[in-house]
Amino acid sequence: MNDVTRIDLLRHGECEGGHIFRGNNEVPLSANGLMQMHKAIANAGPWSHIVSSPLRRCRIFTEQLSSAPVEFDERLREVGFGVWEGQLVEDVWRTDTDTITAWNRDPTSVTPENGEPLIQVATRVMACFQELVQRHCGGRLLLVTHGGVIRVLLSQLLAMPLSCAGRIHVPYAALSTVVVYHQETGEQIKLLGHNWMGEGE
Repeated sequence: MNDVTRIDLLRHGECEGGHIFRGNNEVPLSANGLMQMHKAIANAGPWSHIVSSPLRRCRIFTEQLSSAPVEFDERLREVGFGVWEGQLVEDVWRTDTDTITAWNRDPTSVTPENGEPLIQVATRVMACFQELVQRHCGGRLLLVTHGGVIRVLLSQLLAMPLSCAGRIHVPYAALSTVVVYHQETGEQIKLLGHNWMGEGE
C-alpha cells in the first residue's frame, strides 16, 4: 500500500447572480466559471476518486468528469449563511452592519440568523476529509467544493485558529493540494500547493 494520500481541492468557478452570499442556494455557474474550472485542472490528476458537493455549481462540472469514479457528499456543501443567503454582500453590510462586522472579525463567535455555526462546518468537513483519507488511503482524490469549505478545511489541517479561516484567499476555481503521509508514528499533513495551476509537485 502506498504510504501517501494526495488530495486536490477545487473551488467552483464564477457564478451567476453577482457578489452574493450563495451559501446553500442553487446558484448556477456562469459559462466563464465552468471554463475556469476546466482550465484549473488541465494539468492536474489523474485521480483515483472524485468527490463533490451536491450543489449545482459543483455538481454540473463534476458530472462532466469521467476519468474516475464520482460521488457526491452532503458534508462538502457550502457554509449555510441563513438570512444572508441570496443577498448582495454590499446590501448585508448596509442593513445588518453590526452582525456582519462582528462576524467578519470572528466568525466562530457570531453566526447569521438561521445560519450554520462555523464549528459545525469544521466538524462535518473534517469528518468527511478523515473518512475519505481512510477509505482511499494511498490514492489521489479530487474534492470539488466551495470557498468556505476549503478555508475551514485548510485552517484545521494547518492547525490554525478556526477564527482565522477567512484569511485564506480562495478565488474562483482555485486549486490547492494537501498530502497526507501515513507513518508509524501517525499521519503528517502538508500543504503542497495553494491557488496553483496543477503543474509539477
